[in-house]
Amino acid sequence: MNLLASDIAILAAGAFFLNALLTGVWKFRQMAASSDGQAHRYVDIAHRASLMYSFAALLLAVFAAISQLPDMIEILATVLVLVYFALAIASYMVQGLRRQTDNQIADMSIAGRFFMWSLVVGEIGGFVVLFYGVIVATLA
Repeated sequence: MNLLASDIAILAAGAFFLNALLTGVWKFRQMAASSDGQAHRYVDIAHRASLMYSFAALLLAVFAAISQLPDMIEILATVLVLVYFALAIASYMVQGLRRQTDNQIADMSIAGRFFMWSLVVGEIGGFVVLFYGVIVATLA
């Protein structure tokens, strides 16, 4: 079985959407148990990020399918973006479980700052590679 970048992105979209549904239940339970009807900020963020990243993963799948770059480059670019999406969601879920902060970047360590900048470069860089592949394929 040879997975293409578009296949990987579609599988990730399914995983992110399932996570959105499950974090939606978590959010609902917290809202129902809360005196102010609110879930913890990061439970809400994890739920919404999972929804948004599920659709972003579908966009990556379409771009990877259109791109005419070598398969390995498309796979690396797609996986890079998807891994950072997953890590972002996981960090929101951890903050939601801990309930210790409503701003995870307020007192960020050097390692945290490095991670955030690597996320910026990884997500944007991976997408730019796929977008370049679409531009080349479209104009060819």
